[in-house]
Amino acid sequence: MFRFGIDELSVEKVIAISQNRLKAELTEEAKEKVQLSRNRVETMGNGNKAVYGINTGFGPLCDTQITPSEVSKLQENLLITHAVGVGEPISRDLSKIMMICKLHALCQGFSGVRLELIERILYFLNNELLPVVPEQGSVGASGDLAPLAHLFLPLIGEGEFWMGDEIVPAKKVLEDHNLTPLHLQAKEGLGLINGTQFILAHAILGIHRMDYLLDLADLTGTMSLEGFQGSASPFKAALHAVRPFKGSMEVAKRITAFLKDSENLANHFDCPRIQDPYSIRCMPQVHGASRNAIDHLKELASIEMNSVTDNPIVISETEAISGGNFHGQPLAMALDYASIAAAELGNIADRRCYLLTEGKYGLPRLLTRHGGLNSGLMIPQYTTAALVTENKSLCFPPSADSVPTSLGQEDHVSMGSISGRKFNQIIGNLEKILAIEILYATQAMEFRRPNKFSEVLEQNFSLVRSKVAMLEEDRVLKDDIQALIDMVRDRAFTVK
Repeated sequence: MFRFGIDELSVEKVIAISQNRLKAELTEEAKEKVQLSRNRVETMGNGNKAVYGINTGFGPLCDTQITPSEVSKLQENLLITHAVGVGEPISRDLSKIMMICKLHALCQGFSGVRLELIERILYFLNNELLPVVPEQGSVGASGDLAPLAHLFLPLIGEGEFWMGDEIVPAKKVLEDHNLTPLHLQAKEGLGLINGTQFILAHAILGIHRMDYLLDLADLTGTMSLEGFQGSASPFKAALHAVRPFKGSMEVAKRITAFLKDSENLANHFDCPRIQDPYSIRCMPQVHGASRNAIDHLKELASIEMNSVTDNPIVISETEAISGGNFHGQPLAMALDYASIAAAELGNIADRRCYLLTEGKYGLPRLLTRHGGLNSGLMIPQYTTAALVTENKSLCFPPSADSVPTSLGQEDHVSMGSISGRKFNQIIGNLEKILAIEILYATQAMEFRRPNKFSEVLEQNFSLVRSKVAMLEEDRVLKDDIQALIDMVRDRAFTVK
């Protein structure tokens, strides 16, 4: 059981909660923290001193004080006016992850919202009432304002929910659940929409996807190595001990394990080749660098998901600090770095696909015995090349850009929402590239028979052949490629 506002979140826990594998609850301890923070807001709200977000306007209107009778309208207007997102809706998984992360942040006891509001969000979460959130519109500072406004419009009876694959007005869904729309009070609208949960949700989902793809890339690379009959020497521990990057050592260790007891390797131990091309030989260095980058993002995301990122932060009955915890730059820069890491895994995998078609060291050109009449596996590498270049174009760092907003009050923004979205686009392309490398690697491995491979490689080879036959003569490969992509996305391959 996970306790909001008390326990530490991690990527694994967020995903487990979102997949209903881990239950999450609101404990009495968390309720007390929330109530104490709310009491502090009400004390400040009843005073004469102007406190940003409690009894003032927002952004450039922060110097305009609001009367107590206008406070509720002010907070509800905030949600309504900021819900200006455009584009396709984000996935329901992302909406749910956003809700989990926001709940945990609000339960820390520094945001000043009412317990009633938190319990309503928890009800949405527990009953799979997932709001519809457009993918575009956040600049990643003052938080992810537009996405979070859409996420929480249903609290006041506005916006929309997902009902299966249909989009249904929130008012109808609330009625069906016998729920009355809430009337927001001081600080609540701001507490809901200030924060980095849109950026963070994309980081969490991307890390979760990359954890598997990093392992899969080691597997597909090893299968290509076996098809190429490359050398195992570049993966010896002694080599990496003298340049001990964590990622490199991990990859070398994993590839060595994948090659254990390989008859194919043993049969060409005395191969006259001195060195293999970089796409084979340098897998520990390249794959390892990507691992290091994802580890860095995971470290920062772990801090962020256990932080309070709205504004102001309620410290006591007399102090609410206006700062910049909502600024997405810490995650934005790391997401851009992670995007390069994901793209490079695809880049080197494409090079291995190409290498296997060159017709060297016992492999037929284009991996077909009957070239000329048959093109073999000439063309799937065109697809990987296209995907690689698309990923390169997506590697422009949005965090290096900034467009002033809010009459110059918000004059530097992170654009981290775009970084997060592009990271996941690149990952989607990487899944396809690795699936196509599996097509090439298994075809090359066929030409090394009757040699046998390690137990884990034979297991994965058989899994591929259960869906995709060896290419003997040219055929339409679209369905074969899609089957492999589906297997990648379903995590069907044994990667440990």
